[in-house]
Amino acid sequence: MKTVAPINVWQVEPPISEEAVAYELMPPPAPLPMPQQSLRAGKLQNPPMPSAPPNMVARRVYIFGGTAAITLVALYQMFRVMATDGLGVLEVVFLALFTLLFAWVALSFVSALAGFVLIVTRRRRRLGLRPEDPLPTPSVRTALLMPTYNEEPQRLMAGLQAIYESVRDTGRLAQFDFFILSDTTRGAIRMEEVIEFHRLRERLGGATNLYYRHRADNVERKAGNIAEWVRRFGAAYPQMLILDADSLMTGDTIVRLAWGMEQHPDVGLIQSLPLIVNGSTLFARMQQFAGRVYGPVVAHGVAWWHGTESNYWGHNAVIRTKAFADHAGLPKLGGIRPFRGHVLSHDFVEAALIRRGGWACHMTPALGGSFEEGPPSLTDLLVRDRRWCQGNIQHIAVLPARGLHWISRTHFMIGIGHYFTAPMWAMMLLIGIAIPLEQAGALVSLQALEHFSPMSYWRSLDPERIVYVFLATMFALFAPKVMGYLAALADPQVRRGCGGALRMVVSILVESVLAALMAPIVMYVQSRGVAEVLAGRDSGWDAQRRDDGSMPWSTLVRRYGGLSLFGALMGAAAYLVSPALLAWMSPVIIGLVCSIPIVALTSSRGAGRLLRRLHLLSIPEETVPPPILVRAARLRQRIEAEAEAAAAASTPGA
Repeated sequence: MKTVAPINVWQVEPPISEEAVAYELMPPPAPLPMPQQSLRAGKLQNPPMPSAPPNMVARRVYIFGGTAAITLVALYQMFRVMATDGLGVLEVVFLALFTLLFAWVALSFVSALAGFVLIVTRRRRRLGLRPEDPLPTPSVRTALLMPTYNEEPQRLMAGLQAIYESVRDTGRLAQFDFFILSDTTRGAIRMEEVIEFHRLRERLGGATNLYYRHRADNVERKAGNIAEWVRRFGAAYPQMLILDADSLMTGDTIVRLAWGMEQHPDVGLIQSLPLIVNGSTLFARMQQFAGRVYGPVVAHGVAWWHGTESNYWGHNAVIRTKAFADHAGLPKLGGIRPFRGHVLSHDFVEAALIRRGGWACHMTPALGGSFEEGPPSLTDLLVRDRRWCQGNIQHIAVLPARGLHWISRTHFMIGIGHYFTAPMWAMMLLIGIAIPLEQAGALVSLQALEHFSPMSYWRSLDPERIVYVFLATMFALFAPKVMGYLAALADPQVRRGCGGALRMVVSILVESVLAALMAPIVMYVQSRGVAEVLAGRDSGWDAQRRDDGSMPWSTLVRRYGGLSLFGALMGAAAYLVSPALLAWMSPVIIGLVCSIPIVALTSSRGAGRLLRRLHLLSIPEETVPPPILVRAARLRQRIEAEAEAAAAASTPGA
């Protein structure tokens, strides 16, 4: 790709010239080989790692031993309940599903418990990185890479300018170069990108360390975008920090991450914990509140037992360029759909291959200063989740890869399991109805349906024990939320930022009720998504909506009308069998029948603004926004206003 001299594209009236459309501004090439890795051959490199936390064997014995012990106790109790009437095929299948799902909940519980202890005892330091320490000065150059795909250019440049200025304010700007790596396919957006890039350089006084490249062939999507940069320019930069189009990171955090990588020669990747911010709809505010209150106990817990085998989430992380180039070249998968083709959820695989190559991968949840934006509606979440579903199920083909660390394989299994839990919950619910039907003889005689009640059947087996099993399941399920609340209470800044102790309780109740109402919708859509992926149907790749999650009622009816009708028919059928069966299934039926108003309400900015005025679902980053969030918001407003004014001035007759 040809590199041409800088031109003042921002002064050119639309439509811009063909020369500008083909323009890129990049530094001199510094090629770095990045060979494709083999999944059929390879050996785990396991050299001594000075950055490894102590007592890792004991930590993992606690996590997996604790999960197994709790699950076995629950399985024994449920077995005692079901053995009362004897074990048939349905009972055995039910117990198998119960065991897998309870183990899933138990793993989250024991991990969150570890994170809670770390937070309340303030033992959170990782790799010597603490935000309260004096700011160090890195001595090597780091490239900040911001891949983009059909994103709004004004928003993109506003965020990047805020990051650039924040790094500049640290006095360490000379150690960083900034790259916009465009995979944009829409011509109008592409032209806007070029114009806004030059406007950004102009606003930053020339910014000779700010570069732009457009890739005409976006093969392998984001993974290919990063790999192309590594192969062309990677040799000039010992480290690279990967951003997303919606990422914001403070200069302080960027400098500390770069310094932390430099100070630990055995480390290949350091993942920060991005907090979800800027939510305006009710759904987005739910997500950011849950991430801010519950997220830290979960993140500190997993970082504690992941150790040097932490995962990678694809952004807001610093990576050693040579480790990435030598070991993270992704192969093209063979086999049948949905497994063949380019690796979709590339970040998990890249982290596993970097660790296979003998490099440590760490997570630093306590560092702070790392932000991202969440989807504005359940619909947008489910669209994104469908892509992740396909990518994670594709990891079934990666699991047998030679030489992977067993914790890396665990990451893959957890990601795969996340999407199979939805159909498993649905199956267990149906079998939980079929067992009492079979025992009552209702599968043979319709007369037995007259007084049919699943609740009465299950309680009749062992009234006390079944209640204990239910309460234990609910405790393990909701304990991470309680621990997150208690951890937030222990931090005065977080407590005040979330509205205080009482408002936090109300916020948790609001979030939990809405999440419960949306759970049947998510269960249905994820189950359908798994079936579609296994049938070979591709999810596609498109830009995400960032702010407005609203939809016309006609669109909502088209998307969720069938689901509402399905829920209504299910409810009618349950009622015809017996009112008690309808009561048993009501949590699922209500969510399905009301899917249209639930999605409409949670996608509403008005509902989000109302709760903000009431200081509900609040987070500290909203109550007292960090300077980088304030700066990015103001820049975005100004840049969008200037773009609208320029477009109006260029319109004939304006």
